Amino acid sequence: MGAILLKLPEDVLEASRRCADTLHLSRAAYIRRAIERMNRQTQTILRARRLAEASKKVRKESLRVNREFAAVEQTPDA
Repeated sequence: MGAILLKLPEDVLEASRRCADTLHLSRAAYIRRAIERMNRQTQTILRARRLAEASKKVRKESLRVNREFAAVEQTPDA
């Protein structure tokens, strides 16, 4: 496992200590969980952005296909 040196303002450090104590975690475990949660949230945001970009790329073709289906559905049965 890698290690980092993290400098935090005193108030943030104290708040993280209190929260970690409340959850019966070490401060390091608390900070590790916070980073893991932030990583998951960021990955979710990036995935949503990629999906939106892909959707924009195929939008015109999807509209064309939908128009074709609509035309077929409106055609009376023979």
